[in-house]
Amino acid sequence: MNFNQNLSLAKAEQATFIYNLARLEQVPVTNEQVETIVAGKSVSNLRIDDLQKVLNLYYAWNYMINNIHAPFSLEFTKKINGYVAYNESVEWGVIRSGTVGITGVNYRPSVPVEQDIWSSINDVINNQNSSRSVLKFMLWTMRSQLFWDGNKRTSIISVNKLLIQHGNGLLSVPESSLTDFHLMLTNYYETADDSKLITYLYDNCIHLYDN
Repeated sequence: MNFNQNLSLAKAEQATFIYNLARLEQVPVTNEQVETIVAGKSVSNLRIDDLQKVLNLYYAWNYMINNIHAPFSLEFTKKINGYVAYNESVEWGVIRSGTVGITGVNYRPSVPVEQDIWSSINDVINNQNSSRSVLKFMLWTMRSQLFWDGNKRTSIISVNKLLIQHGNGLLSVPESSLTDFHLMLTNYYETADDSKLITYLYDNCIHLYDN
């Protein structure tokens, strides 16, 4: 895929991508409701906080698309989290400065160090034409819990920028893959072994332009 094809795919699949991310966080929303929200119309039978989560994803995705030509950076990822976690956490758009836990696992991530984050970003920038390197970086950011909340959503949206820039497809975890994804992600959190999950994501969750 070339860049223009990949960007067209990202725009065409916006509603599906937002729906998949919402379901990743167990937001009780339908695909039709997401399509209505993306179209700028009002929806019924949706709680205000769930509507806010969908809108946050919509704004974050649009920001990524509108800044697709800008270099990838920590500030970009912070901005994505600022949209994703708006009104959901203690702070949004800033690197976590205190301790957190991850539901269902014993692993406890240490407080992030910006120098380490920059080092990982530079590594993925130098190897960003490799989809597997991008996936490895994404999983590292999830396990590191760089932000107070919204880490999976922030990581997925952020690395799609890298994938799109090089025509490497669109990463989206479909609802049918959520059980497998969560099981493997939990194992990755506990063991730091990302090999099986990277292969699974590469084989099942990267979507390509088929025209």
